[in-house]
Amino acid sequence: MKTDPLATPVLFIDDELAMRVSVTQWLQLAGFAAQGFETPQPALDLLTPDFPGVLVTDVRMPRMDGMAVLERALERDADLPVILVTGHGDVALAVEAMRRGAYDFIEKPFEPDHLVAVIRRAAEKRRLVLENRGLRRRAAGGGGIDSKLIGTSPAIAELRRDLIDLAATSASVLIHGETGTGKELVARCLHDFGPRGAKGAFVAVNCGAIPDSMAESELFGHEPGAFTGATQRRAGKLEHSSGGTLFLDEIESMPLAIQVKLLRALQERTIERLGSNKQVPVDLRLVAATKIDLLDLSEEGRFRADLYYRLNVAELHIPPLRTRTEDIPLLFDYFTAEFATRHGREPRPLEPADIDALLAHDWPGNVRELRNLAERHVLSVGRSGVAGLLRRRTLGGEAAASPRALADQVDAFEKRVIEQALDRCKGDIKSVMDLLDIPRRTLNEKMARHGLDRTRFLPKG
Repeated sequence: MKTDPLATPVLFIDDELAMRVSVTQWLQLAGFAAQGFETPQPALDLLTPDFPGVLVTDVRMPRMDGMAVLERALERDADLPVILVTGHGDVALAVEAMRRGAYDFIEKPFEPDHLVAVIRRAAEKRRLVLENRGLRRRAAGGGGIDSKLIGTSPAIAELRRDLIDLAATSASVLIHGETGTGKELVARCLHDFGPRGAKGAFVAVNCGAIPDSMAESELFGHEPGAFTGATQRRAGKLEHSSGGTLFLDEIESMPLAIQVKLLRALQERTIERLGSNKQVPVDLRLVAATKIDLLDLSEEGRFRADLYYRLNVAELHIPPLRTRTEDIPLLFDYFTAEFATRHGREPRPLEPADIDALLAHDWPGNVRELRNLAERHVLSVGRSGVAGLLRRRTLGGEAAASPRALADQVDAFEKRVIEQALDRCKGDIKSVMDLLDIPRRTLNEKMARHGLDRTRFLPKG
């Protein structure tokens, strides 16, 4: 009998000829690529770590029983679905087998449709397991996650591992990171290395850049005539990202009224365009990013706690560049090669003084600042190098020409003092307030302005 080459393979082991033939034929009629085996070894020989099917075996067989088959099959792949077929007196044995990793058991005599239903469920589980494995391999291979999130530091290696684990899921993710650390890049990796990357759009929205009066229309869309100037229907960002990923950067800037509507959309999986009563279904994965502690904002009534808990199903923390100095030369080299190609220039080699200057700088703008410096290095004329560019930036040139030079220095000093207080107090806001003698609202506003997140200073573990 011909079977679909793409059908799920099912290996059925039973020493009784009549049972073996009838079950194999029934499974083939049900659409499976079923094969029957009188003894276990030929079936076990077909099992590879990525065998894309299901193993079904009788329990009572000479030479090697079903329990031994289960053990050997799971040695090859611990996630392989193994279904046991048992006699009436073997139920207790089958229950023990499930404790050891069997997917399910079926008691004789059984209805063929019941067997087919159990195998279908097992096959679907197997498909999902293999799909996630494939995603992980593609992400970890050449041109994968290592080429997107560059660095060898323990902090960035941990971020890559956590990201790949979360990418395979559909959970909402809240990304914490200072300005310039690459929050959108991390969000895009969650999309690209997940199942939605191949079929859905990645839609990025900076909540801080949308005027409050336009936020509802921008996110939820509108109908013609919904407001002055609305001449035609427009799909909002939530609708546009259906099937893919919606990234909301600076989520802390979203107006409270829009937070209510967003929460309902996430719960109901539907939206209403402005000026319409029609429910439009949406299927999206939400990734949000913030540079401050949303829980603190919620305690002040400036961010909805229920939305915070909806967003914060899983968290990713992006380390600031100054905490992973071993990655700075590698990143700078990567960016200079990129800009040299873009501008048709030869990459300029780094001198020892350049590397010292890169490592000594505290990078308040994080990776974005480093990338900008790399482009300036590629385009610069003369032999001043990186050290000279940084020196001109801080002691003359841009800084000296700016009337805000003193304000910039005061801001940098203020940020450093608050960072040191957060570090000393292990991220405890009340202790920081007492240490610096400032009220909570003032502290929160300053932390928001400087892109400081208290969670970065919390004790590990």
